[in-house]
Amino acid sequence: MTDRPTDRPTDRPTATSLDVRARIGQLNQRLKGWEAVRWVDGRPRITDVLRAEVDRWGGIGAVYGVLRADPWSGVHWGNGIPPERSAEAYAAVQDHVVAHSDGGVPTLFVEEVPHGLQALGGTTVPVNLALGAAMDEQLVEDLAAAVAAEVRARGTHVALVSGLDVLRDPRWGRSEECWSEDAALAAIMVAATVRGMQGSGPGPIDGRHVAVVAKHLAGQGAGIGGRNGSGAPIGRRELAEVHLPPALAAAREHVAGFMAAYNDVDGVPCCGNRDLLTTTIRDTWGWDGLVMADGTAIDRLRDVTPDPASAAALALRAGVDLSLWDDAYTHLDDALDRGLVDTDDLDRAVDRVLDLKRRVGLLATPTPTPAPAPAPGAAENATPPERATIALADRAARRAVVALGGALPRIAPDAVVAVVGPNADDVDALLGDYSPPRPPVDPGAATVRSALEARLGSDRIRTARGSGLRHPLPDPDGLVAVRSALADADVAVVVLGGSSRRAYDDGFEDNGAVSGPAPDTTNGEGVDLASVAVPEAQLEVLRAAQDSGLPVVAVVVDGRPRVLTEVLALAEAVLVVPFPGPSGGRAIVDVLFGAPAEGRLPATWPGADGVLPVAHDERLETARGYVDVAATSIVTGLPGPGAGVHVDLAAGADAVTVVRLRAGGVVRVPVTVRNTSDAPRRVSVPLWGRRREPGVRPRRRRLVALVTVDVPAGATVDTAYDLGLDALGTWDAGLRLGARPLELDCWTDDVLDPPGSTRTVRVTDGQESVRWVS
Repeated sequence: MTDRPTDRPTDRPTATSLDVRARIGQLNQRLKGWEAVRWVDGRPRITDVLRAEVDRWGGIGAVYGVLRADPWSGVHWGNGIPPERSAEAYAAVQDHVVAHSDGGVPTLFVEEVPHGLQALGGTTVPVNLALGAAMDEQLVEDLAAAVAAEVRARGTHVALVSGLDVLRDPRWGRSEECWSEDAALAAIMVAATVRGMQGSGPGPIDGRHVAVVAKHLAGQGAGIGGRNGSGAPIGRRELAEVHLPPALAAAREHVAGFMAAYNDVDGVPCCGNRDLLTTTIRDTWGWDGLVMADGTAIDRLRDVTPDPASAAALALRAGVDLSLWDDAYTHLDDALDRGLVDTDDLDRAVDRVLDLKRRVGLLATPTPTPAPAPAPGAAENATPPERATIALADRAARRAVVALGGALPRIAPDAVVAVVGPNADDVDALLGDYSPPRPPVDPGAATVRSALEARLGSDRIRTARGSGLRHPLPDPDGLVAVRSALADADVAVVVLGGSSRRAYDDGFEDNGAVSGPAPDTTNGEGVDLASVAVPEAQLEVLRAAQDSGLPVVAVVVDGRPRVLTEVLALAEAVLVVPFPGPSGGRAIVDVLFGAPAEGRLPATWPGADGVLPVAHDERLETARGYVDVAATSIVTGLPGPGAGVHVDLAAGADAVTVVRLRAGGVVRVPVTVRNTSDAPRRVSVPLWGRRREPGVRPRRRRLVALVTVDVPAGATVDTAYDLGLDALGTWDAGLRLGARPLELDCWTDDVLDPPGSTRTVRVTDGQESVRWVS
């Protein structure tokens, strides 16, 4: 779709150029797009729902989900908007909004893009947890740019993108939307995502990029017991050190917006938290974008306010500019009449919405730029944006495979392979939540079974499901079929894990979270678990494989850390694969046949259920742990760079003064990567650290920095980490990142505690010292 700014005199409207009714309309995003326009008899038709909303408010700030397709919306390939006709559907809505709005102000089109566009034909890419396992900043940026080009080509203006949540409890169903349990890794990846999707800088967002609203702000990953949307009972230091770095990184990249989360922080709901949404991100950080509420989050403020007008006033004063599916903001006129808010509060929010419309080109006619003459045959040879996205998604899936346990058994070209388990042949189990339905003809998809058949031939593959994800199969012969498949095989590949599958007969909450029955769904929004152990029904399939005497590889495809203690004991080798996207089966099979497994765990995989929550960056403590659990957790960063790759960090010491660090100074820490294998490698090398800071108990280990290098076979590459304020700074009580004296021990070995040889970086005061206090 071509963005078509109006040519009326209100090309540059401001809040004060609209009457109060229209201003309130600009702050509302109540409609679900699939209820505003429908595809009927081969063309888009706007509905009375859209007409009534525009008439009521004299315009609409934004329309959510015109293209959304999934079981909650009820949109599928039989009734949805064909991908190639997306622009027509948007145009039908926009034409009506502009023609019937006060001042002819266009609306923003907003879509879900947590790991690809959630629309028919949208390319689904690996979930954030998989990209966190890849630990490849440039790949994430390139993939984000490809996704943005695809999304904007449809006509979308704003993408809702997961990226701020930090995985602090694997019981949380939305763990898959997190990059890592480590705030620094999450910050690196969300910054790359914003650069890729929006382009660089604070200026206009061009026609190959899309505005990003990053979600969720803040602390949603700290919910009690891993329960979705529950409170985060954390102090300001924990909020700042663990949950705000991704948001600060996004703000520095001029992210267009933040989505205020459902949860509270120490009892204060995020959507009503002025200290967070105004004092911190705007006044302290200097960010000037738009804040959108999560779906129905303002209405949920009714438990802390007496009526809808008061809930609306609380959110508006806090700094929420745009609602989502809420009724409360329709009561802003009442809030104004009662003096709960004033027109300055209203106008400030309206101007932010209008500023975003200008930034994406809706409110000013752009100066035409003459296009260069196309090369002969260019039209025929042009690469559709979807194809570029698919190629990068495939690469990311391969980079995300994590190998644990022993060496993978060799699979001969003429081997017979038994591929068993509930995820052996299920495309939906590769995808993650917020995924659109796959197309009826889906040649790009590959399960582990289909990828093995493509490599070896279907006559050499034996298969059986064996169990459901949560429970045994209704058929009592499920394990009998597994044993039959194993009987004449040479190798057993047992594919276990979870799924964020949603079905069209499931029930849903008013915000789209699944509510039931979802009998074989284990992940995603609304699917929090009390236990993250691999279910017993799945372990029975693995035990059957071990009993066969065959070499056994366990593949765990999931969207959260799982207890793998028994899995590691039953299999010769284990591949951990966070939801890799529809082609993930090929990535897994490539590794089974000798491609390097380049992924690292992006979070701690717990050794037992009862140790939760657990993370590599917990503070040092004197407790010896639990007396009834002997199993060891598998920590972030393992298994390391892989066979044939060696990382050397020279011992020594470096220093930077507080003044220089605050002024943008950096410490350069050199590192050498050697590849002694006979194949080129792309290697991501984390720098770990433990700081000693006067008066603050240290975290056991933190990610300090990350570099990724391409190392030819038999070659050595010298590179360096640049440590600035993000790595060496200290958060103060005002949620401001500053500097104070400290010492940081750094290492690259994949161990929790400093090894014998570390490199020390000191942040010193004016006397070039670090003063310790008792």
